[in-house]
Amino acid sequence: MPVVRTVGPAGTALLLVAHGSRDPRHSATLCTLADGVRSLARLRTEIAFLEFDRPGIADALGDSVAAGADRVVVVPLLLSRAYHAMTDLPAALAGDWPVLVRRTEVLGGSPLLVAALERRLFEAGLGPADRESTGVAVAATGSRDADARASVAAVAGALRRAGWRDALPAYVTGPQQRPGDAVRELRARGLRRVAVAPYVLAPGLLPDRIAAEAAAAGADVLSAPLGAAPELVRLVVERGVGAVTG
Repeated sequence: MPVVRTVGPAGTALLLVAHGSRDPRHSATLCTLADGVRSLARLRTEIAFLEFDRPGIADALGDSVAAGADRVVVVPLLLSRAYHAMTDLPAALAGDWPVLVRRTEVLGGSPLLVAALERRLFEAGLGPADRESTGVAVAATGSRDADARASVAAVAGALRRAGWRDALPAYVTGPQQRPGDAVRELRARGLRRVAVAPYVLAPGLLPDRIAAEAAAAGADVLSAPLGAAPELVRLVVERGVGAVTG
């Protein structure tokens, strides 16, 4: 994978904003992601959470100002343009800040996310040659937003185009097809090997429910959350640096 090597303007910082979770594995994983972004971008990089964890956005922005930043690029660690991206984050960023604050697009829609999902599937024991005989349930947390659900379906479509025998979207909350249902549907379509790929950034309660439903439905493979996969690190850097240099 090509390496992005960028030194941003003096006084520029990146602020990665995640939803947050009470599960300490969640923040630990995203802090590791932030470490990777900091190393690759060579910019001051901090993380903040919308709820359930600390620091919040105001505290993180204050820390960046205290460290000498005069411009902060906010990169939402969100996979779709659903409620958190369209309502919670703008509300949290509203107001007068003592620095220039610029917000990037969410992470969804990039082929790097599909590459990261494939990396996790291969790390779970599959290989490139298994694509043609394996069905994948792309398991997301769920959303009332139709565009957010469409983005998960688009990832499943991208996996099919990448050569996987079949791929279906699934959601661990809401009325749509659940991970266990997707596993059973793929079996009904004749797939002897079925994998569940959590389309989530970090461990937590809902990813644990994805894992439990996958096991109960008899999935053959369960991959890990995206975490600090190199492709995700690169995507965050591209979002942030693009806002710095654009």
